[in-house]
Amino acid sequence: MTARHSFFKNNGLLIVFLIFMFLTWGGQAYTGWQEDNIERIEHRLPVQDFKGYLQSGHFVEATFENWESEFLQMALYVALTIFLYQKGSSESKCLDEPEEVEKEPRAHPNAPWPVRRGGVWLKLYKHSLTIAFILLFAVSFLLHAYGTMLEINDKEHKSLTFFNVFSENKFWFESLQNWQSEFLSIASIVFLSIYLRQQGSPESKPVDAPHSETGR
Repeated sequence: MTARHSFFKNNGLLIVFLIFMFLTWGGQAYTGWQEDNIERIEHRLPVQDFKGYLQSGHFVEATFENWESEFLQMALYVALTIFLYQKGSSESKCLDEPEEVEKEPRAHPNAPWPVRRGGVWLKLYKHSLTIAFILLFAVSFLLHAYGTMLEINDKEHKSLTFFNVFSENKFWFESLQNWQSEFLSIASIVFLSIYLRQQGSPESKPVDAPHSETGR
């Protein structure tokens, strides 16, 4: 019999990180509004109220340049861990034996409906996590470009079209500086999880596991 748990115990990890996200996003919006108005005064442009700022290129650009890098990181991480390995890392599959995640799905009463339905639905569902992150990255990437266009046209008095943005150094500088930090963070957890432990975390190997043990 499955134990009954409170709503928070069932969803605590998601809830806490969403709270962190909205608190920091709100802080970003407020401090970005203050900073943008300072820049607007320096450029002899009219200052904006907070509502106007939330629709501005400055806010859209700053938000989605970060989101795009997060979704790119996760898309690549999910996809590359299918066939790339790191001996000793808790973030890698075992090098020698097939794991549960590699088995072909089996239809049973509690399986998700695409598994029970089969066919094209199952084919899509088998890759749905990677597909979702790729789509989220693509949307964020395009919104970052849109925000950059608004910001450049506003502050630099240009008339860029959406497609002109992709030839702007500013856009690629913002993207690449975020991408490299995300790749570094993934490399860090892959490497550090070989030698370091955190008791109680599913992202760590057991504390007494040898360094050479691969997987969780």
